[in-house]
Amino acid sequence: MKLLQGKTAIITGASRGIGKAIAIKFAEEGCDIAFTDLFYDDIAKATEAELKAMGVKAQGYASDASKFDDTQKVVDQIIADFGAVDVLINNAGITKDTLLMRMTEDQWDAVIQVNLKSVFNFTKAVQTIMLKQRSGSIVNMSSVVGVSGNAGQSNYSASKAGIIGFTKSIAKELGSRGIRSNAIAPGFIITEMTAKIPEDARKQWEASIPMKRGGTPEEVAKVALFFASDLSSYVSGQVITVCGAMNT
Repeated sequence: MKLLQGKTAIITGASRGIGKAIAIKFAEEGCDIAFTDLFYDDIAKATEAELKAMGVKAQGYASDASKFDDTQKVVDQIIADFGAVDVLINNAGITKDTLLMRMTEDQWDAVIQVNLKSVFNFTKAVQTIMLKQRSGSIVNMSSVVGVSGNAGQSNYSASKAGIIGFTKSIAKELGSRGIRSNAIAPGFIITEMTAKIPEDARKQWEASIPMKRGGTPEEVAKVALFFASDLSSYVSGQVITVCGAMNT
């Protein structure tokens, strides 16, 4: 039997990159997929079609994950459409990197709102149905930068460190109701976002990684599958770094 057969997952920011890789991995394991992104555009529609072709129920939704009311509405619609939510993957995120001396208040606020508040918004919205079910797995996408910090990313680092604290708190708060909460902290993962980094800088990054390469979205998705499935039935409040030993 497939690991997520008969389950439904909400995955935020899943039209591309790590979120899409998680959606595909989950669909391979029989999971129905409700995914969100800022726009329900051609990219989202293509992802939806790809998932449906795998034989699962799939639907994309336009949602600004940083907005509380918008999140509640989209989760209500997902529950109406799918009937249940067994897994939540909080993956939506942005970067606005610069040194603190140059960082504007807007750059700080935008990253905190999208990366950190979105996790609060979606977790708050799904907890009611998970509490009724007395089961659920919440997986939050942090970063090695949230574990160890990084110059020029104080806003991003703060948001991702906040996610870790939130994850551990929710694990303690909801554990008695059969709800688990864990986090993944990816390192240098090869995505559209990291592809924009100049080649020289990218090679320096890879040289600093003990495994001498960047990770793939699929490698992050495997860890998400572990957390989402019964393979991790007694694992909660934990952070797994997926970084090729870069952060040890």
